[in-house]
Amino acid sequence: MDANAVADYLQQHPEFFAEYADLLADIYVPHPHGGHAIPIAERQIVTLREKNGQLETKLHELIQFGSENDSISEKLHRSTLALFSAADLETTLGVLYHSLKDDFHVPHVALRLWGKVPEQSYLPELAATSQELRDYAATLDGPYCGAQAPFESRDWFDGAPSLRSFAFLPLRTHPTFGLLALGADDPARFYAGMGTMYLTRLSEVASVATARFLPQG
Repeated sequence: MDANAVADYLQQHPEFFAEYADLLADIYVPHPHGGHAIPIAERQIVTLREKNGQLETKLHELIQFGSENDSISEKLHRSTLALFSAADLETTLGVLYHSLKDDFHVPHVALRLWGKVPEQSYLPELAATSQELRDYAATLDGPYCGAQAPFESRDWFDGAPSLRSFAFLPLRTHPTFGLLALGADDPARFYAGMGTMYLTRLSEVASVATARFLPQG
């Protein structure tokens, strides 16, 4: 009989432990962290303590993540209220930049809008963009995160040649009319595969907030 057969037998016959309770007290097994042998009951206690420690660590992580998510949600809510209180496009953009830099600590932010140009045509956000970039924005199903900045978008970040990670958020109601770009020197700030739930919400809020001031049709 091999070890697997013994394990299968014990799993299928739990009454064995009740019938041979004295035997369990007499069995000694190696300590999991080296040293002398210990009774099997004590070995179970050690295992339970280790599992309890792992659960406590996991619970601490969940509490921390929950607290961080609550903080992000609160900041996004405040930003949303401020954006929809803005009376014009220039103020809306100023509120968006301020929130991203001060509340969310995004070091570099840029934005471009296209389509019909409103009266505030002097805004840098309304500067000409290539058709390739517009097509790229239209193909995004959600925020892009990674190390690549498409086409001329890297030039939007004046004086920041060392950027190593980016997030690009399409601005659209229907159709796509802009692109919000976030940049960071830290390569781990925006990376492929990261969660984008809050970036998606930010994209939606920024889209509706700016679309209010763009000519319709």
